[in-house]
Amino acid sequence: QVQLVESGGGLVQAGDSLRLSCVVSGRTFSSYAMGWFRQAPGKEREFVAGTSRSGSSIYYVDSVKGRFTISRDNAKNTVFLQMNSLKPEDTAVYYCAAVKSDDYYYTGRRPDEYNYWGQGTQVTVSS
Repeated sequence: QVQLVESGGGLVQAGDSLRLSCVVSGRTFSSYAMGWFRQAPGKEREFVAGTSRSGSSIYYVDSVKGRFTISRDNAKNTVFLQMNSLKPEDTAVYYCAAVKSDDYYYTGRRPDEYNYWGQGTQVTVSS
């Protein structure tokens, strides 16, 4: 059973930075494409960033390009989301997600492409 545990959320002011981490249990982390999603109250879950199992393919939603960076450390079974220049509209619960893939370049961008999810971590950005 694969388990994902996020950490790093919090309450910050606009313009501040946060770094989210997601640790994945198991010995085959490098076989999984990873993604970060977020969900604000009353809204659907939204793709934020994704990385292929090799880290060579990375995608971002347009609203975070240039501010957020996704990275992974396969030796530590961890995927990160560095969030800079945070805005109030970034306020949401952030989830990491995993899907096993044979394709080194595959990166899912829809929630239904992932089958393992963390419990979420709250990010609140005040103006």
